[in-house]
Amino acid sequence: MDNIKLIATSTFGLEAVVKREVLDLGFKNVQTENAMITFEGDLTSIPKANLWLRSADRVLLKLGEFKALTFEELFEQTKSLPWEQWISQDGKFTVTGKSVKSKLFSVSDCQAIVKKAVVEKLKTKYKVEWFTETGPEFTIQVSLLNDMATLTIDTSGDGLHKRGYRERSVQAPIKETLAAALIMLSYWRKDRVLLDVFCGSGTIPIEAALIGKNIAPGLNRKFASESWPILGTDLWKQERVSALKAIDQNVNLKIHGWDIDEQAIEIARDNAFEAGVDDCIEFQAKELSSIDIKENYGVIICNPPYGERLSQLSEVENLYKVMGKNFSKLDTWSKYIITSYEDFERLYGKKADKKRKLYNGRIKVDYFQYFGPRPPREL
Repeated sequence: MDNIKLIATSTFGLEAVVKREVLDLGFKNVQTENAMITFEGDLTSIPKANLWLRSADRVLLKLGEFKALTFEELFEQTKSLPWEQWISQDGKFTVTGKSVKSKLFSVSDCQAIVKKAVVEKLKTKYKVEWFTETGPEFTIQVSLLNDMATLTIDTSGDGLHKRGYRERSVQAPIKETLAAALIMLSYWRKDRVLLDVFCGSGTIPIEAALIGKNIAPGLNRKFASESWPILGTDLWKQERVSALKAIDQNVNLKIHGWDIDEQAIEIARDNAFEAGVDDCIEFQAKELSSIDIKENYGVIICNPPYGERLSQLSEVENLYKVMGKNFSKLDTWSKYIITSYEDFERLYGKKADKKRKLYNGRIKVDYFQYFGPRPPREL
């Protein structure tokens, strides 16, 4: 199958990052829509996209898109789609849905209609009246926006943020996909020092190490479409072998993760070991006020406490003042701070060179970017 349409879903604000990743992977006909990037490829694109996309939420197979003003239109046009090419006779499939600004506003009814239409189509293909649904899982989504219905099958299963290395975490951890995006939005490169002074369970340093060593983020986990008969095991095996060969074993990374909580540091070390990057990250239990990095032209990327609870607000406000005072000593460094605190710049003591609106889960945040000077070129 040489021409399939895929969708990489995205957290709001990260569409440009996901699009750049999709283009870098060599996919064609790439288009940006609200919170999603559509692109085309062949069957190998499914394992490739799932294994390599760092900042996308999941990869969906797009079966069709059409206008649906009535349930009859939704049923007939859903039934006309080639479900039998993907869903096996013993396939277990569920239907999820959402509807925004559409006449067909009842999500539960839309789900039932789509389920019935798919069953009718599969009955015609497999010549049976009843399906055991004991085989591979297929999650179908019907999405209605302004009366346009988009039908997809989820190829990922668990969200792509679940890399498989974070078996333990601290309170309010940052998602792996967002951490990777923060790094890709920064000026950090693998030949520069990276420091996270609030590393928690180590997500930002670990994601930086995966990027620096060119390790596919999905290499150590399973995906829903791995059990689909149309793909088989060979395609996934080939892509995994290619990903293993692409790892840069010789790169010399200088990545540091600090946190005041010694237990968090132990968790971070365990997670780095699970991710296979414990050899290139130095984790330390350290106070923010004890910055003693000697290298010039490094990059700080961090996710400090936000002060979402009123009881923590004064403590967080003081923390931001301490950050500004201590970070100012690193005048050749670039600093990137994500927080939901809207008056951060005043407490930090400096206006950001650039500010980007993002979401950390359901929390609206700003990514404050302070750019240091370019490192001198080596002669």
